[in-house]
Amino acid sequence: MKSHPQLTIESKFLTNIFLSLVLLSTLTRLLLWSLSYKEASLHVNNFLHTIGYGLFYDLANASLFVLPFMFIIWLTPFRFTGRKGHYVLLLVLNFIAVSILVFNAIGEVLFWDEFSTRFNFIAVDYLIYTTEVIGNIRQSYPIGWIIALLLLLSIILTYIGFRKINLKTYRHLNFKQRTQLGITLFTIAVLNYLFINNTFHQENENQFVNELAGNGMYELFSAYRNNELNYEQFYPTLPIQYALHSIYEQKSLQQDKPIKNLEFSVTEHKPEQKLNVILISVESLSAEFLAYEGIRKGVTPFLDSLAEHSYLFTNVYATGTRTVRGLEALSLSIPPTPGQSIVRRPNNENLFTLSSVFNSKGYESLYIYGGYGYFDNMNYFFSHNGYQVIDRTALESEEIDYENIWGVADENLFTLAIREIDQRAANQKRVFAHIMTTSNHRPYTYPEGRIDIPSHTSRIGAVKYTDYAIGEFIRNASKKEWFNNTVFVITADHCASSAGKEELPIEKYRIPLLIYAPAFIKPAVETRLMSQIDIAPTLLGLLNFSYKSKFMGYDLLHLKRGVERAFISTYQRLGYMKQDSLLILSPQHVALVYPVANNKITGKGVPDKAKRYKITREGISWYEAAGYLYKNNKLKL
Repeated sequence: MKSHPQLTIESKFLTNIFLSLVLLSTLTRLLLWSLSYKEASLHVNNFLHTIGYGLFYDLANASLFVLPFMFIIWLTPFRFTGRKGHYVLLLVLNFIAVSILVFNAIGEVLFWDEFSTRFNFIAVDYLIYTTEVIGNIRQSYPIGWIIALLLLLSIILTYIGFRKINLKTYRHLNFKQRTQLGITLFTIAVLNYLFINNTFHQENENQFVNELAGNGMYELFSAYRNNELNYEQFYPTLPIQYALHSIYEQKSLQQDKPIKNLEFSVTEHKPEQKLNVILISVESLSAEFLAYEGIRKGVTPFLDSLAEHSYLFTNVYATGTRTVRGLEALSLSIPPTPGQSIVRRPNNENLFTLSSVFNSKGYESLYIYGGYGYFDNMNYFFSHNGYQVIDRTALESEEIDYENIWGVADENLFTLAIREIDQRAANQKRVFAHIMTTSNHRPYTYPEGRIDIPSHTSRIGAVKYTDYAIGEFIRNASKKEWFNNTVFVITADHCASSAGKEELPIEKYRIPLLIYAPAFIKPAVETRLMSQIDIAPTLLGLLNFSYKSKFMGYDLLHLKRGVERAFISTYQRLGYMKQDSLLILSPQHVALVYPVANNKITGKGVPDKAKRYKITREGISWYEAAGYLYKNNKLKL
């Protein structure tokens, strides 16, 4: 029998895990490449970038992944080694390790299918809300076959790694040797943590190539570490007084010295229109789904017809790529701060929100959601900021025609909304209701027979169903006494997809905005640039409200031309778009200015470390001020 005097069974075990990780990561990368070859292109430089950086991050991730298994080996009593139980322990540990790696690979493919990115902060959030995520996977994919594939691959890889191992042909590490190996691996992990981050591969102009070059598991833990980013620590800054003065100047506000916060009076001389307001934020409703964009036709027949009778804004941009970002922008009217949305951050109570204004006018403010409001911290945020939260728990089972893991069918949500508004109207209460839909979300399921696209077919079907449900809601509302005293605002929380070749693909942030009140608002079209954070003050401007404000957004109806701008972001990249330029701020204090035309980046970014360009100073001022105001409790009532 051939012996291996230079090998130990422990080193063989760790090598198996290490090589399994690198192999599966490489195969996953190639599979993802095949799924996105058109976007990533087959240029040799792109391929080398992907493979080279990919291997680098695979090795870095492997050095971290083996640590817990090394720790178990270190704790194993030496008298236990060389026995059958020891062999079984290592075999089981190897199977567990490989199963985790296979599960991660399958998860990456499913995540890429949904978001066209590696694991990021969205995946971190999904680890928290496992009920919704597991339910979404079960309802969207053939979970039985996926589990079978996971087990089969794990067994095969474990067998390949252990098939030639015989306890008698391998020696074992004693405690001293294990300690030395453990210290070596721990030192490598510390160096990895200190000197490697998840930005080294972000050098290619094609964002798909950058994503493919990463390692999903490594990106997941990096996203967890950076889920909240201190703006002053990671991004370009200006003296805070300069930033605040810049905001006051751009908003044409009277300035005091020094400026300590953002607080000003909005005065309107026309009579206030104290109308009911129903704000509908539709899940993942990209502007491209509406006919005015000319990209898709027939997807939203009701909204297309409603647009002809509404105040239609055709150049509006969402601030982010998550529902909580949209809720943040619509309620707080503040640019996105890096990392997590304020909706999910600590110390987010008693803030100045859209409900603050309505409540001060005698309204009752409602947040109505088709799912369970604990998701994404919505219950806590809205209930601690002037809203009464009403979610799916307010519906009896017989009132629900259909539901999936994310919530009840939108038609049932709108039935609930009408019921709640009816109750307030009967008591002569004016209502501000923010309604958040859920049906336009994977698994894209809804009641059969409502539209001409079968349930569980595609996002197009889900969008068309939501359009149908909104149509039914408006038609049912039109029969109510309160209809003629109501303003309907229909927009989106974010777009259907945010993936593109650029870091911030501008066209992937464009959302619709319709304001409908046939008795008060004449149909019109507004083409000026507008940010999602401008919706709240613009709505209040339409109502001729006078109020004390902390909003950073503009009232587009009372805004001089030439100062319009929009904010678009991921959890790390902060974009500021104005006229023909886009500023992107990134960690490591990076500022790049890109030329823009027709909603697309048309050239390479120009570094602006010295902040020479006006757009750089303006963009930094908005984002730095937003972070400063929140961090220092200046957004509180």
